[in-house]
Amino acid sequence: MHKPHAALLSSPGLGHIIPVIELGKILALHYNFKVTILAVTSQTSQAESHVLKSAISSVNICDFLEIPPADLSGLLENEAAIVERLCVVMRETKVAVRSAISNMAHRPSVLIVDIFGSECLSVAQEFGMLKYIYVASNAWFFSLLLYSPILDKLVQGQFVDQKEALEIPGCSPVRPEDVVDPMLDRNNRQYQEYIGMGTGVVKGDGILVNTWEQLQHRDLQSLRDENLLGGMLKVPVYAIGPLVRAPEPPTSSTVELLGWLDQQPSESVVYVSFGSGGTLSYEQTVEVACGLELSQFRFVWVVRPPNGGRADSAFFSTGDGRGRENDDVSNYLPEGFKERTHKVGKLVPRWAAQATILRHPSVGGFVSHCGWSSVLEGITNGVPMICWPLYAEQRMNATLLAEELKVGVKPKVLPAKKVVGREEIARMLRHIMEGKPNPIRERARELKESAAMAMKIGGSSFTALDDVARQCKASGHHLLWAN
Repeated sequence: MHKPHAALLSSPGLGHIIPVIELGKILALHYNFKVTILAVTSQTSQAESHVLKSAISSVNICDFLEIPPADLSGLLENEAAIVERLCVVMRETKVAVRSAISNMAHRPSVLIVDIFGSECLSVAQEFGMLKYIYVASNAWFFSLLLYSPILDKLVQGQFVDQKEALEIPGCSPVRPEDVVDPMLDRNNRQYQEYIGMGTGVVKGDGILVNTWEQLQHRDLQSLRDENLLGGMLKVPVYAIGPLVRAPEPPTSSTVELLGWLDQQPSESVVYVSFGSGGTLSYEQTVEVACGLELSQFRFVWVVRPPNGGRADSAFFSTGDGRGRENDDVSNYLPEGFKERTHKVGKLVPRWAAQATILRHPSVGGFVSHCGWSSVLEGITNGVPMICWPLYAEQRMNATLLAEELKVGVKPKVLPAKKVVGREEIARMLRHIMEGKPNPIRERARELKESAAMAMKIGGSSFTALDDVARQCKASGHHLLWAN
C-alpha cells in the first residue's frame, strides 16, 4: 500500500515557505506521509532561494517541486502592492499546479494551501482530494480576514478614519490603526484582492492555524461557534501550532557568534532583527543604534541597509538576505558606534541564524518586527519582546503580544508613523530586561511552557494534528479504491 500523500502549496516569500516546510516535516516524520511541497517562487529573492536549497538538501523526508510564477506581464502595474501581486501570482499559477498534481504517479489525497492559494482548491475538488487552508499566522488575524467581506459592507469610508474599533463577533475588536496593510486604503487594488481572500477561505474542508488552544481560546471558539464566526466558516478549525523551524546547521560565522554568546551572562543579551524583508529608514537605524548604546545592554543586531521599511525584498526583489563578509554596516550607523560597542555587541550583516540565537540561554530579549514566525520563535524560547511592527498583519500581532498576551512592549506611537527616539528604545529595553522578578519575563516563561504542552503527546495541537492526519489517511484509502 502507498503511504498517504499530501501536497502542500506555498506562495512566494520566506514567511510563507518556511511554515509550509515545517508542516510538511511534521506530516512526514510523525505521521508517515509522503509529502510533496509545491513552492511557487519569486525567482528573484536570493534569501528565498537559499531557504529552498537548504530545505531540499537537509529535509530529505519531503519532495520539493519548485513552480516558477506565471508570466504576469500586462496583469500588474509596476507599483502593485504585495498582496495584489501574491494573489495574481497564485491565480495565474493554478494551471501549473494542476499539471504538477496530474502528472504525479502517486496522486495526493489532500491539498493544503496557504491563504493566498485558495483559488487552487478547485484543483483538489477536480481530483477528489481533501482540501485544507493553512493559516501560518494567528487566529485573530484569520478572524479579521474571514469577517472582512462583512466589514466591507458595514463600514463607510476608510477603515483607518474610523473613530471606533472594528468589531469582530466573539473576538477582540481591531483598532483602525492596527488593520492589515490591504485595509489601509480601500481604493487600492490589493484591497479587493484581500476581500476575495476572505471569501475564498471558506472553500476548504478545514482550516489549520499555527496557534494553540490555550494561547487564543476565545478567537478559536468564535471560529467554531455557529452563532459567531463559525456560522460563516462552517468547516472545522484545527489549532496545530506552534510549528517553528529547527535551527540550521551552523556556518562558520554562526559558530563564532555562538562562541561569543557562550561567554555572556544568562539572559543578558538583546537580539535585534526586523525580519527577512523589513528595513528601517536611515534616521530610525541611527536611533536604534543610539538606544542600544544608551541602554548599555549587550546585543546581537542583524543590520540591513536602510531603504524605507517595506517588505518587498522578501517577495519580489533581488535582495540577498544572507550575510556577506565584506558588508560594512558602519556606513549606516553613527560614527564610532561599532568601535564603542565592540565588546558588548555583535553586528551581523543582513542575516543571522535566528532560531539558533533565540534558543541560546544568554539571550534575554528580542526586538522583533512581529512576523508571526518570529513571534512563535520568541514565545517558544520564553524570550520577552519589544514589538516593532512594520507591515502586513504585524500591527495586530504587536497589539496581541503587548496588550493581550502581555509578553512584550511596543512604542507609544507606531514606528510607521514616526521615528521612535533613542530614549524610548532604551526605556523599552529596560522594561523587558531589568527587574527580578520581571512580570513580562515570567509571562514569557509561562507561554513557553504552554506551547510545549500543546505539542506534547495528548496536547491540544498534537490531538488536532492527529485528527487531520487520520482524515487525510482515510481520504487516501478512498482515493486508491476510486482509482
